[in-house]
Amino acid sequence: MAHISKNIGFRTLFWAGFWIFLLDQASKFVVVQMLGLRHVQRIEVLPPFLEFRMAWNQGVNFGLFSGMDMRWVLIAVAFAICGFVLWWLRREGGSKIVYISAGILIGGALGNIVDRILYGAVADFLNMSCCGFENPYAFNVADIAIFVGALGLVFFTEDKKKKARKNK
Repeated sequence: MAHISKNIGFRTLFWAGFWIFLLDQASKFVVVQMLGLRHVQRIEVLPPFLEFRMAWNQGVNFGLFSGMDMRWVLIAVAFAICGFVLWWLRREGGSKIVYISAGILIGGALGNIVDRILYGAVADFLNMSCCGFENPYAFNVADIAIFVGALGLVFFTEDKKKKARKNK
């Protein structure tokens, strides 16, 4: 994959992150506030596959450490990860898909940071179950974006050392 100029790359990263952040915050506003999920706690969307189920996640994935007040620690960790990704891209560069992946990851992380700052917890509401298995966990658009962005960085980042050895 061809590297793109860092200016174009960071512009691409910005817009990917911006749209993911906007989609995440808009979806949370519509479902939690406008549809009233905050009060009704459950809305069947496509039973039994998809329902909106209100969960305020104070911990990390799957509610780990939710009994502890880790709000500011998790905010700091999310900012540190975003900073590291930006530093790493500034240093290494990458293809367009790498910058898009980074933007998706950062946009999702910022969406969850905003939740933690405003509410003290992340608003999770998507719940998917299938085939007799009832999933007890909920997630949100930001969680999906973080996962997809991280996968993109893993799969689309070139290892320059391997590439240099291969070209010799």
